[in-house]
Amino acid sequence: MPHPEPADGFRYADLTPATDFLSILDDAQYRSVPDGWWVAVTDVVDSTGAIAAGRYRAVNFVGAAVIAALRNTLGRREMPQEMPFVFGGDGASVLVAPDEAEAAKDALAATVTWSRDAMGLSLRAALVPVAEIRTAGHSVEVARYAPSPDVAYAMFMGGGLAFAERALKRGLYAVTAAPPGAQPDLTGLTCRFEPARARHGLILSILVVAADGADRAAARAAIADVVRLAAEAPARGHPLPPGAPPLRWPSAGFANEVRARGPLRGSLALRGLHVLGATLLAHGIFRLGLRFGGFSAPRYLDELVANADFRKYDDGLRMTIDCGPDLAARIEARLQDAEAAGLVRFGLHRQAAALTTCITPVAALRDHVHFVDGEDGGYARAAQALKAKDSAKVLAKESAKESAKDAGRVLAAGAGPGGESARAPV
Repeated sequence: MPHPEPADGFRYADLTPATDFLSILDDAQYRSVPDGWWVAVTDVVDSTGAIAAGRYRAVNFVGAAVIAALRNTLGRREMPQEMPFVFGGDGASVLVAPDEAEAAKDALAATVTWSRDAMGLSLRAALVPVAEIRTAGHSVEVARYAPSPDVAYAMFMGGGLAFAERALKRGLYAVTAAPPGAQPDLTGLTCRFEPARARHGLILSILVVAADGADRAAARAAIADVVRLAAEAPARGHPLPPGAPPLRWPSAGFANEVRARGPLRGSLALRGLHVLGATLLAHGIFRLGLRFGGFSAPRYLDELVANADFRKYDDGLRMTIDCGPDLAARIEARLQDAEAAGLVRFGLHRQAAALTTCITPVAALRDHVHFVDGEDGGYARAAQALKAKDSAKVLAKESAKESAKDAGRVLAAGAGPGGESARAPV
């Protein structure tokens, strides 16, 4: 059923998708989001600690859960192309239409509660008005990128998402948790595939943002260089192997999937048995390559690779690529040069495999989406590296200021045995 015509005339699904990833750096691809819209933004609190404890699969699962909950609640289960979202590893950002804000708020609140009670992870959420983002001097510009004919992912620029993330972390526009026992509709959310081991050396997680005050064109050119370098890798850096990552039963994400299922007569054990049976059946279908009705296991696995969300732009470049150590070093050297020139800020993280989290409401349809991140922290680790460099720069500046103050005190006190002033006579 088509979504009603919006009063403001803006419909994300009407945007023509770009098929060349480099073109998403072109302003002409983007359309401004009207003031009446909202940005739903979430992130897992202390994802660094959870990653250190080996829980990054759970962190990714919670990050993707927000997208699943909003898709299902806002009636996008059968119209996924109409919901603009971006997956960030330990969180997500989603555009919400003016008439959907209350329903989105309820879904976010339920997801916050579920994350805390079922997953043992603290999730913070905010619903930020686009009008407030614009008042703060930023904008929300959105485009669509189609990695395959069957799906399109939202791309963002204008600084609005970055502003929303900062507001979230400051506790602004916060969505409070729903009462205990609240369960979001997470239909289709799964994590059944094993990590995809690097085939060409390593999995490189890349995060690049323009530096404050940088020349816009020069910063974009540096980011474009990174995209071109990544495309030199075999399979253009795609981190998933042909035919999809390996499957095993029960999967490492089995417990997460059980927690994502709604109450089944109130019994977690009964839910576990239900998921165990369903996943065993699915595993057999994929292992045997079965086809029935409108579903084909081999086709689905090919679509999984084609639909994978392994590169995106959301006020900065995020990529998860499979490449050799030499190419990773070349990418890092290009970024270091751009950083030294004051054009970009960046973080990288190297690991041995990529992790896939899936949303497949209807397996027979071709529009299932798959979020790819590094298995050892990926985007969160890259962001941590970026922030560590920022902190080091701040400390260096403060140290320089203190040194200058100390030198000033010495000069003011005078120098030499007679204690004469070091200032030149007036």
